[in-house]
Amino acid sequence: MTTAQTTELDVQPTPLALLLLGREADPRSERGVECPGDLPSPSDPDLVERARAAKEKLGDKVFVLGHHYQRDEVIQFADVTGDSFKLARDAAARPEAEYIVFCGVHFMAESADILTSDDQKVVLPDLAAGCSMADMATAEQVAECWDVLTEAGVAEQVVPVSYMNSSADIKAFTGKHGGLICTSSNAKRALEWAFEQGEKVLFLPDQHLGRNTAVRDMGLSLDDCVLYNPHKPNGGLTAEQLRDAKMILWRGHCSVHGRFSLESVEDVRARIPGVNVLVHPECKHEVVAAADYVGSTEYIIKALEAAPAGSKWAIGTELNLVRRLANRFAPEGKEIVFLDKTVCFCSTMNRIDLPHLVWTLESLAEGKLVNRIEVDKETEAFAKLALERMLALP
Repeated sequence: MTTAQTTELDVQPTPLALLLLGREADPRSERGVECPGDLPSPSDPDLVERARAAKEKLGDKVFVLGHHYQRDEVIQFADVTGDSFKLARDAAARPEAEYIVFCGVHFMAESADILTSDDQKVVLPDLAAGCSMADMATAEQVAECWDVLTEAGVAEQVVPVSYMNSSADIKAFTGKHGGLICTSSNAKRALEWAFEQGEKVLFLPDQHLGRNTAVRDMGLSLDDCVLYNPHKPNGGLTAEQLRDAKMILWRGHCSVHGRFSLESVEDVRARIPGVNVLVHPECKHEVVAAADYVGSTEYIIKALEAAPAGSKWAIGTELNLVRRLANRFAPEGKEIVFLDKTVCFCSTMNRIDLPHLVWTLESLAEGKLVNRIEVDKETEAFAKLALERMLALP
């Protein structure tokens, strides 16, 4: 074929290809965008004082939320700390705060916007702070999955359950199709509710939390679970597999918790005799099966608070939190180590640093609204419906 013939072909690059090439943007994606404005230098010795001054100037007009995985330099300015859903509810409980500065990632700020009043403005210090797990399920992919379930004749039996770590679009899809949201703390209760409504569950977007909850906590077998891969035709599954399955797991995972391996558990037990292995349920099934304790971020913190002095712990969750807990409980003689020998921060969560926080607070103090996260009304309505179903769980 000649060059001339090649140029005449009507070949159009896919939206994904354009996105990867940096020549297109997806407004509904959590992939990062450049942060407008001039950030202070990270080496500026006055950053801490500038943050304090701006926050003091704003007074009760601002409420700063800090996720457990944030850097210490940011956490020191948080009015409250917690996991994503706790923080969103804390924001809703402060209606007098005009600005909610969410030091977390994009989906968390969306949840805060959904739960707060129209008068409140949710701000994310760096719009590039996304979540790789949430990015693994787009609205288009999930709609296509539902078409596959419909063609297989099982859609009417399926109840979607979406993890809190999902975009507003996915939460809205879940609400629209009769499902609900879950956290890592109440995933079992959410699945029990879902199986009361239908025969099957489509669990989005974290396969590991879905599998671990179904098998470890509810007594289902691994054979009851199938993995839907959005990058394969029909999710890589046959209609018969979909009809036989009870749990249809989305092929998504946490880039941090997915790193921990069975070898990590075996290695730490060999290095530290008598160690207690405590991991997050977003870890792989074999890691959870080999651990001594499994639970959410809040569970991990409470377990260490209640642990006896002199006890030894290997924690399988984000490194910022593990280091903070190790320092906190060191005076009590509790030895706390990171489960993996490789450093593993949440890279997108770490995009919220002190320069971005200072820029945000100073901009708000000057009356300039920056980096507002706003969910459209239709999406908000259905997403809120899914969240309210979760809140109504016994």
